[in-house]
Amino acid sequence: MSNDAVIRHPSRSEFLSVNGRRYHLRRWGDPAAPLLVMLHGWMDCSATFQFLVDALSDDWHVVAPDWRGFGLSQWNDGNYYTPDYQVDLDDLLEHLSPGEPVRLVGHSMGAMVSGLYAGIRPERVAKLALVEGFGLTDTRPAEAPGRYARWLRENRQRPSYSPLEGLDEVAAKLVERNPGMSAERARWMAEQLTETRDGALTYRADPRHKMINPVLYRLEEAKACWRRIACPVQWVIGGRMWDHPMAKGVFDTLDERRACFADLREVIVDGAGHMIQWEQPERLAEVLTAFLR
Repeated sequence: MSNDAVIRHPSRSEFLSVNGRRYHLRRWGDPAAPLLVMLHGWMDCSATFQFLVDALSDDWHVVAPDWRGFGLSQWNDGNYYTPDYQVDLDDLLEHLSPGEPVRLVGHSMGAMVSGLYAGIRPERVAKLALVEGFGLTDTRPAEAPGRYARWLRENRQRPSYSPLEGLDEVAAKLVERNPGMSAERARWMAEQLTETRDGALTYRADPRHKMINPVLYRLEEAKACWRRIACPVQWVIGGRMWDHPMAKGVFDTLDERRACFADLREVIVDGAGHMIQWEQPERLAEVLTAFLR
């Protein structure tokens, strides 16, 4: 099946300097339409939102970056740290909308970054939709020595990818992990997530993203940021969300996380797991449109 049969509205690619790095952006829709910025998750890329954009009405100007080290954006020379994405997002929004607050949709890691950012810079965000990204499991100071030790080991022997046999293998893995995703969409996404490098098929993302972060995740710090958010916030949860490893340790603290948001509403999308934009993009489009309008 051709790409034209899978996607309705192809994106337009653009490269620009964000915080001194070469960033790749995808744009959809009329630049004169209301701006909607979408932020992808870990080991993903901006193309993840293609099916969602296809399901949206045509009166949005959607912009989605590839975070540094993902998709077609420039890799780091060294490791990756959470604050990197805060400064990248701040610089990107200064480029896209220097004088007006923006509507943000973040998925997974993109939701975690934008959730913190909306509290750090509340004047820059008009509405915030957090899709499957409500923070990580809290950590304890006693975990620090072990994490640093593992980080040192991984710096000596950097992570790499196992060989990929072909796009059919990648697509099959996507369907296995996301059973609500069609084979045609999985094949298209497999093409976006991979490239041929040194004669072999591999993932586009920098494998150093697989290294452990030596900086502990401190829930109290995240909560302090969330309490400063001034805009309406929507949580979007997949009906199978709690099967995802990211959810471990989060479920028991959902109420205290909810309490941090002054204006919060929640929606559960049945028939979807973590990757709602792949499994139920049409329903997700309905949910987001109702909120963002």
